Amino acid sequence: MEHELQAAVSRLKNGAAPGHRGVIGDITVGINFLTEFWEKNYLCDYIPHGGSRIQFLTGRQGSGKTHMIEFFLAQAKNYKIASFSARKIWVHDFKEIFFEVLRQSDLEECLRRCAQTIVKELGFSPGEFSGSLTEYLASKGLNDPITKREIRLQLNQKFLQNPLMDNNFACACALLTGGQLGHPILEEPAREALLGWLSGQKDVKLSTLRSLGLSPVRIAKHNARHMMRSLVEVIKMAGYSGLIVAVDDLDILVSRDSLEEIRYTRLKREDAYESLRELIDEIDTLRNVFFLLAFDRKLIDDVVNGMKSYQALWFRIQNEIQSERLNRFSSMIDLDRLPVYDVPSIMALSARVAKLLNSAGECPVLPLSEDAARELLSKAAFSELALPRRVVLATVGQWEVA
Repeated sequence: MEHELQAAVSRLKNGAAPGHRGVIGDITVGINFLTEFWEKNYLCDYIPHGGSRIQFLTGRQGSGKTHMIEFFLAQAKNYKIASFSARKIWVHDFKEIFFEVLRQSDLEECLRRCAQTIVKELGFSPGEFSGSLTEYLASKGLNDPITKREIRLQLNQKFLQNPLMDNNFACACALLTGGQLGHPILEEPAREALLGWLSGQKDVKLSTLRSLGLSPVRIAKHNARHMMRSLVEVIKMAGYSGLIVAVDDLDILVSRDSLEEIRYTRLKREDAYESLRELIDEIDTLRNVFFLLAFDRKLIDDVVNGMKSYQALWFRIQNEIQSERLNRFSSMIDLDRLPVYDVPSIMALSARVAKLLNSAGECPVLPLSEDAARELLSKAAFSELALPRRVVLATVGQWEVA
């Protein structure tokens, strides 16, 4: 735990979000009114009842976008969460997003829960046995054809007859769940082939899919959103409230840094914008999912390569009505416009950061004075670095206030 705390402090000193759930909560000031609003209106009510939402988050460097994502995800209860940076995962092809979400969602764990639900609906308790259901039934002399038929009917009803699930995805999930139950029997090579196909492994032969009853079609750009919808259905059947997908650093689309792992050409950048546009247009076809997409303001301000250069996307996300008052229902939240940063908030944030550093055994750190807070606030609008980052750096002594 001490090592994790030191790592969080080191990240703060380097101008990054702490990446530690406890530290995130300890130093958060001001943004609670927004994350609590999302939690109350979306996570606790709208999303679990079949709703879907795309939320965009922007602001200058250091405005707290990554911090806010981490804080929001830490508050999410009973949700499957997939969180990643666009600096690591390609976003111009939705199948790459799907594969990463699938990996983080732990599909087999979800199917295990589905299998347990089937066991309960058959009148048994999952806690009564440790192996497969059919092994337990055999030990009790109950492994008869009628019971096996009931298992098949349950699998068929939950997966293959679900109109919101892709047929191939449903078939794969039914086979994998049946393999956990022990009927129908699923050999290990077949199981690996199904999981490989779901995760996009190219060495899975299409003839193998055909032999398992699936159509010989790979997951690609044209069907990835249908697969995502199917995955969310399985997550919901597993007893979760839904899925949260958080994608940070979308401003990589306009980055010209040659040291980046991922670099976008003009065509790939436009493909990414088109993929976002399609997701916005089709969001109502998804259920129980919350997308949180964050990016630096340069993705908007760059009129040549940014979002404004792709009007089909920009027309869908721009705020048609501009107001000094923050609209928490808006699909685009600009953290630079949050009405929460004043002198008391700056002093509170600085005090929390100083307390954290002192508890971590750092050199004694004093919080910013009221005069220093006023000085930072007076210059906030003219700095390329946003106010929250400047407060943290000034507290740790890496930024001159005056």
